[in-house]
Amino acid sequence: MPKLLTDTQVEDYRRKGYVFPFTAMSAADARGYRDKLETHEAQLGGKLTELGGPARFKNQLLLTWVNDLVKHPAILDAVEDVIGPDILCYTSTFFIKEPNSPAIAGWHQDSTYFGLRPHEHVTAWLALSESTADSGCLEFLPENLTQLKHKDNAMEHSVNGGKQKIIEGFDPSQAVLAPIEPGSFSLHNTLCIHRSAPNNSSDRRIGIGISYVPTRVRCIGSKRMYAMLVRGEDAHGHFDLEPSPVADLDADAQAAHDAVYKRYRENYNEQLDWHKTGRAVPDV
Repeated sequence: MPKLLTDTQVEDYRRKGYVFPFTAMSAADARGYRDKLETHEAQLGGKLTELGGPARFKNQLLLTWVNDLVKHPAILDAVEDVIGPDILCYTSTFFIKEPNSPAIAGWHQDSTYFGLRPHEHVTAWLALSESTADSGCLEFLPENLTQLKHKDNAMEHSVNGGKQKIIEGFDPSQAVLAPIEPGSFSLHNTLCIHRSAPNNSSDRRIGIGISYVPTRVRCIGSKRMYAMLVRGEDAHGHFDLEPSPVADLDADAQAAHDAVYKRYRENYNEQLDWHKTGRAVPDV
């Protein structure tokens, strides 16, 4: 029996590739996490949108409050309903669009450059500010769950590291907007085609995408990857397990983040190269 989703919602996720919205916390609590983020940015001396790179990724290794977010019980209950009880957090990424910003995400599938098989990776996209049509919320295409060809470095102002977009024909006419309130989240499958438009509002659009996989999933790249066990047990051992931070930005946390992010980028760049050169991507 599902923990948070209804049976109908589980079926919708499996058929459409996405489901929303769900509430993880109150708007006031979401505001508190936003304040923590903006305090962190002030300590770094710049916004994450300006700093880019590792500043946006895998902050659950650096910051105790982000570690709390990726382990949030309501989010994990929803994730468990679609991938089972043994759950790894593969990565997390802050997706922030500044007010009146041209930042976008082109039509893409998360599956393309992560190199995770089988395709059971699910992203929980948690809003820390209003995510609306005006501010550039996610848009999903239902029932399009086949891997399509992508081109990297093809989208100016992209919030995605690979700046990718789909270059194979598909019909976007049935796109569904996914507005969510602060403290709420959506779920989408790694093969779900999605995008987001520019932020035409007067406030920051702040979200964190948290990538979860069941422990049976593995990475097909040449590098052994890291992930964080956030629920259940890991009986498969396909990943090196990441430590949780004891204190924000302490020396051990910094060292762990540096090592994990380096490996993450090596794998991501390898996946980019495989697709760019037309090399057959290995499967399992």
